[in-house]
Amino acid sequence: MKNFSRQNILNRLAEETKASRPILAAGTSCGLIAKCAALGGADLLIVYSTGKSRLMGLPTSRIGDSNTITIDMAAEIRNVVSDTPLVGGIEAWDPTRMDLDQLLDEFQAAGYSGIINYPTISTMGERWRKRRGKVDLGWKREVELIEKATARDIFSMAYVATVQDAIDVAEKGVDCIVPHVGATSGGLSGHETETKIDEEIRKISEMVDAVIVAGHTPTFLCHGGKIASPEDTRRVYENTQCVGFVGASSIERIPIEHAVKTIAEDFKAIPFSRK
Repeated sequence: MKNFSRQNILNRLAEETKASRPILAAGTSCGLIAKCAALGGADLLIVYSTGKSRLMGLPTSRIGDSNTITIDMAAEIRNVVSDTPLVGGIEAWDPTRMDLDQLLDEFQAAGYSGIINYPTISTMGERWRKRRGKVDLGWKREVELIEKATARDIFSMAYVATVQDAIDVAEKGVDCIVPHVGATSGGLSGHETETKIDEEIRKISEMVDAVIVAGHTPTFLCHGGKIASPEDTRRVYENTQCVGFVGASSIERIPIEHAVKTIAEDFKAIPFSRK
């Protein structure tokens, strides 16, 4: 059960991009999914508390005490995967955990080699962001989380939903920026939206380009919305500076829905007769 240093992870990702292979960060909420994703070549395994809702057959939802759930999930995954870095989703605006350094300690002790700001307030709309910001439990807490991770030399990723959010975390030295264009659509319980993939790609490009113009050079990965299949990511790579994909529903929900439904249908299609 390895712990990976920030530099080790950055070196591994650089090797992939140098070889023109996209980076794959796979959302994994149980040992079996993590094991299969690692065997399939995933470069990072991201563990979210919200993955529990997907495994329950529900739309992606925040359930219970996010940080505690994510910390507890690490043991099951580390039991079957040792050669792929684990990245834990931290809810920075948890009012029961005001000490972010202590929270980072707990995630590292559980076996996470990196962190990502999830659940994130970035995607929750201005009304919610303003309300939480008034009590110092808003977006600034997530930026502070990234700043502390950088200062402690912990590998960090950040979901962002606006240009300013992207610049905020870039200024704090985040390693990977992940433009988030909405909950993933498709499958049995996807969050269908009215946006088209071309609009989402344009939005991703705006965030990425703004960070580059500001003089920052993090790694850019795409996520969400109509970007749900390998072919969808090809379109993103052709039209933006993204070099990889963060898949959650695209890894641990939609493929499982399809595979289990298909094999059940196949078993039921075999007739039998008795003489």
